[in-house]
Amino acid sequence: MLSTILILTLFIIISLFFIAPHIIIFNPPNTNHQIPPSDEVDDVTLFNHALSNSNKLSHLSSNNHNLKLAFLFLTNSNLHFTPLWELFFHNNPTNLYNIYIHADPFVNLTLPTSPLFHNRFIPSKRTFRASPTLISATRRLLAHSLLDDPSNAYFLVLSQYCIPLHSFHYVYNSLFLSNTFDLSQRNSQPNPQPDPIRLRYNSFVEILSDAPRLWKRYVARGRYAMMPEVPFDKFRVGSQFFTLTRKHALLVIKDRTLWKKFKIPCYREDECYPEEHYFPTLLSMADPDGCTKYTLTNVNWTGTVNGHPYTYRPNEVSPELINRLRESNYSESYLFARKFTPDCLEPLMQIAKSIIFRDSN
Repeated sequence: MLSTILILTLFIIISLFFIAPHIIIFNPPNTNHQIPPSDEVDDVTLFNHALSNSNKLSHLSSNNHNLKLAFLFLTNSNLHFTPLWELFFHNNPTNLYNIYIHADPFVNLTLPTSPLFHNRFIPSKRTFRASPTLISATRRLLAHSLLDDPSNAYFLVLSQYCIPLHSFHYVYNSLFLSNTFDLSQRNSQPNPQPDPIRLRYNSFVEILSDAPRLWKRYVARGRYAMMPEVPFDKFRVGSQFFTLTRKHALLVIKDRTLWKKFKIPCYREDECYPEEHYFPTLLSMADPDGCTKYTLTNVNWTGTVNGHPYTYRPNEVSPELINRLRESNYSESYLFARKFTPDCLEPLMQIAKSIIFRDSN
């Protein structure tokens, strides 16, 4: 009798360890934010159209003329800082930039009254935080801007909570003309050429291989879900706000292989931020030498709450804050910053002309 009880007990223990895990799913993946098949079909059609119609300009050179900056705003709320951005673009030639906005169509937005922003909305789909829908939205912005204007050469992804830290003139010259702006590039050339035209153009995208909790982020979809396309030693993290060359914008909308992995639902939402994983991993695997591995948008991750960065409030806005946010170890200056509450607009406008847009470049 005793031996029978021991055998049954042993059987139950073995079952718990080896059989139950295959039957019971303790943390089922969140499928609520999966991308509908119809959206996928629409996106693939759009991406193929952009790829087939894009001109062959996949790099930049000093011989190119009228190169443009494409400002890509990704938002799920009102564009709170449009007055500040209007000052940023004011009196600058419209043949030097374009603006594109992806706004969640399920959010009741107050549209900007300025034509500078009002007519810049692209056909958009619903987005959810910490889901692959944000990857799709960014790829959508890239595809539309590639299709819209072959002169778009740099693509700057921004949020509704981003602000500029310099004038348009400074931003444009830093990206297209300065041969000293990228400190990592300058340091790699002991004797830089006196020619002020930069001969090599990189994408400014943060790529981190040693971030905290990297393993937990990697296995958020399951221990082997990313294999074999994305082994752990190739997995990267970084900011979702970046600046891409046209070559890399085309590379992003062309990808199908890694996208199949990063759109898989996660078992752990607290470690699942696909938009912070997909772009750094893809670009690191495809063209590591073509990326600076740092972003031009300053984000303060001190005191982060639920995956959100530190948020600046009106009483913190000052000339000292702007100067501090500009400081970078990788470039001559950060160009943008986030995250600011909407009520920061008034104090920012008060120092816009005297501080933010007054620079030496």
